[in-house]
Formats: sequence, C-alpha cells, structure tokens
Amino acid sequence: MQLPTVQGALAPSLLAIPVAFGINGATTVADSPVVLMLTGLLVLATLISIIFIVSGGNHFQDPLFCVFVVFSFTSVVDLIISLEEDGFISGFVEVYVREGEPYLRTAHGIMICYWDGIVHYGLYLAMIAAIGQRKSYRNLGLFWLGSLMMSIIVFLLGNLIGKFSSDLSPAFLLNLPYILIPVWTGVRLFQQPKALPCLSPEKVMEEQRKHLYQRPQDAALVLVLLLTAAFTFFRGMVVLDCPADSCFEYIYQHEPYLRDPVAYPKVQMLIYLFYVLPFFCLCIYALVLPGCSWLPDWSLVFAGAVAQAQFSHVGSSLHTRTPFPYQTPEDVWWGFILTNVLYALGPQLLALHCLRSPAFFLPTTPTPLHRGKKHQ
Repeated sequence: MQLPTVQGALAPSLLAIPVAFGINGATTVADSPVVLMLTGLLVLATLISIIFIVSGGNHFQDPLFCVFVVFSFTSVVDLIISLEEDGFISGFVEVYVREGEPYLRTAHGIMICYWDGIVHYGLYLAMIAAIGQRKSYRNLGLFWLGSLMMSIIVFLLGNLIGKFSSDLSPAFLLNLPYILIPVWTGVRLFQQPKALPCLSPEKVMEEQRKHLYQRPQDAALVLVLLLTAAFTFFRGMVVLDCPADSCFEYIYQHEPYLRDPVAYPKVQMLIYLFYVLPFFCLCIYALVLPGCSWLPDWSLVFAGAVAQAQFSHVGSSLHTRTPFPYQTPEDVWWGFILTNVLYALGPQLLALHCLRSPAFFLPTTPTPLHRGKKHQ
C-alpha cells in the first residue's frame, strides 16, 4: 500500500490517520459503500470507549463532553477532506469521498468541511476546556448549534433534491446523527442556567423607558436588519424564478451560482426566506419594545447559522470546483463579497449587542409604585 504523502507544512491530526488507513483498508477488502459506513461507525464507537476508559467517567457527568469530543474527531476528518480535495495533501480519504460521499467533492462540500474543520473544531476545543474547568459554555454552544444545524440542513436537502440525488449511498446515513444529536444537545443548552447580569432593577427600568431614538445603537441595528431583510426577500424571489427584470439580471450577472444544479444555493436562499427573514422581523420588534428576553439566546443561534451559511455560499461562488457558468463574474467580485460580508455581519452585531447591553432585553420589571402597592 502506498503511504499517504503530505505536501508542504500542512499535516493532519494523528487522530485522523487511523481513520484514513481504516477506510482505505476496508475498501481494499470490499469496495463497498456499506463497508465504508460500518467502518465509520466502528471508529466512532471505539473513540467513545477510549474516552470513557481514559477519563474514568469523570467528564461524563456532563454528557455533552462526549458529544463535543466525538464531533471534534469528525471535524479533523472533514478538514482532511477539504485539504485533500483542494490538493494540499493526498492519499488519505480519496476512496471514501469517491465511493461513499461524492457530493463532498463539490465546492459547497469543500467549504462546509473547511468550516467544520476550523471553526467548529475551535468551538469544540473551547467547550471541552470549559467543561474541564467547570465554566459556562452556553453562549459558545448556542452559536455552534446554529452553525451546525444550518450546515447539515442545507447539505442534506441539497443532496436529496440536487443532481446527486441519484448517487446517494448508505454512507449518506452517517449524516443523520448530525441532526438528531444537535437537537438533543440544543435542548440541554437551552436548559442550562443563564449568566445573570449585575444590573439593578432601577437601571433596567431606566433603559427600558428609552424610546428607539434615544438608543442610537439599537436604531442602527434596526436599519441594518431592515436592509438585510429586504435583501433576503429579494434573493428568495430570485431563486423562485421571479419574472422581474431585476431578478433576471441579478441571477445571471451577479450571482449565477444560484442557478447551480447542485441545489445547495437554492436551498440556502429558501431557508433564508422562510426562516431567517421572519426572525429578522422579530428582532426588529424586540429592538423596539422592551422585555423580549428570548432575543439574546436566539440571536446567538442565528448568528452562528448565518455566519456558516455566508462562508459556504461566498466560498462556493468563487471556488474553482463550481462550473464556470455558475461562478461569480470577476467584474462583480468586490460588490458580491462586500454585500455578502455585510449580510453576515448584521446578525453578529446583534448578538454582540445583546451580550454587552442586556438591560433592554431583560424581563420587564414592575415600577416602584406597583411594587409598593403589592406589599400593602
């Protein structure tokens, strides 16, 4: 067997090497997607057993520790896939990608692997460290939850309705835990206690009495969200084949990637239209009226979702794996990149504002007069 070669200074984690050899070895014995799927499940089960034996079960007081460790392992594998598909390394997962999940060779597949192998991996390490130090990781977890759910939903739906729908193999089932486990993890994250800000009731009431024009940061966020919502609606109409001249010009001259038959960009824009757009409207409502205590948590979830989606969308639009007719034209690169970066920036600014200035979003407290009457 030819040993894998590494080009340059890039070297994968040692954890990924047994998986790579295991997958290639398995397909050497039986060149079958079923074998590939079973090999992946066996490796994951082995990893969980090793974690339990080494830690003695101490960290398993928080079951999410196991989730983050296993997912960090798969993040390393995803990073290897993206590096190999872009030609930085070779000989590790070629057989698995070719036989098991060929859709990972698309521009979108490569981009989500980069995001998972870099951003998600960093979040897993931070949350594992927080668990070991018994610190709160709730905010990091909510950002990760939105990012992972957006990634896997777009990926799965694009595979089911796009041009790869006829090429799905049993290895596709390996993606199902990425829906079931994050849903369970999300429930546990929302059940964790929030870090309460050190604010007096008087300070909270003073902040919540202010009108929108007295809160310049909130007013600026409302404007940003209005523009973002309008752009979301417009791109949704574009992928729904709106006959307007502006939509026709946009999809052919500015974002031809929206026509790519892989279906990932179309699914992404429809999720924006039917889920993210209503959330933007609710955010505007929460920035105008006080006491919307749900906004800080959900702003983190949607910040992670939009950040991951925009990274994958922009990267795929410019990647060489995208067929040339669907790549973003060079003469509109900067406008395209600037527009999409600003689109991703809005939810991040909203989440940061909710974390740094939470007084307006705390549950509305009764006035001193009402409290006085209550005690009489």
